[in-house]
Amino acid sequence: MEKRIICIGGGELKSKETLPIDGYIANLAKEHAKDKRAYGLFIPTASHDSMPYFNSFRKTYTSVYDIKADVALTVYGEMSMDKIREKFLKADFIYVGGGDTVFMLEHWKKTGMLELVRDAYERGVILCGLSAGAICWFEQMYTDSESVGTGEAYSLYPGLDWIKSTISPHYGLRMLDFDKIILYNKQDAIGLEDNSAIEIVDGKIVRSLSCGGNAYYLHPEQNEVRRELIQPQLLLE
Repeated sequence: MEKRIICIGGGELKSKETLPIDGYIANLAKEHAKDKRAYGLFIPTASHDSMPYFNSFRKTYTSVYDIKADVALTVYGEMSMDKIREKFLKADFIYVGGGDTVFMLEHWKKTGMLELVRDAYERGVILCGLSAGAICWFEQMYTDSESVGTGEAYSLYPGLDWIKSTISPHYGLRMLDFDKIILYNKQDAIGLEDNSAIEIVDGKIVRSLSCGGNAYYLHPEQNEVRRELIQPQLLLE
């Protein structure tokens, strides 16, 4: 069973900035669903279960792509874990929204959500997400956190370590600071601009996706970072 993750560097779901990438995900979900209507499960933990965020997800995936949209809410205790487990078992893809990545991972571990996400991944359910939902799978992630300190400083935090690399979302905005960290640590990394994504199959990057942004391998050299476009790059319109 192929294990697939699609990581979107950033962009506004509400204003449909990432719509071509969403369409790519929708087609994968329909292939996974085969002869039934595809089912997408939105996880807004990082935004503290923002319902307007879920509504943006539904307006894209249901209104545009005719996928049944559902949501898993855990932050305020509205749903039992048994009910959420049933939703995971029906999902063809899981979309993890943006927000406070560190809070999200701590909450997943505390509530048992992490085991549901891991089980879905092992069963071949497509995982995808934007910003926090893009970087949480990696060994190290460049992010800020309201649950650690003031939430104003970006730092490297440990991720789930399913993918052995370091990553930054919104790379076009964070390039200068992230590049300094890469040079200091002398480590390769990945930079995802807004409106770009990478597709990972069985732990390996197989392509990048672009609807305006680029995804890069970042290599520290003497006094600068060399940016290598992740190929093949699929341009989406």
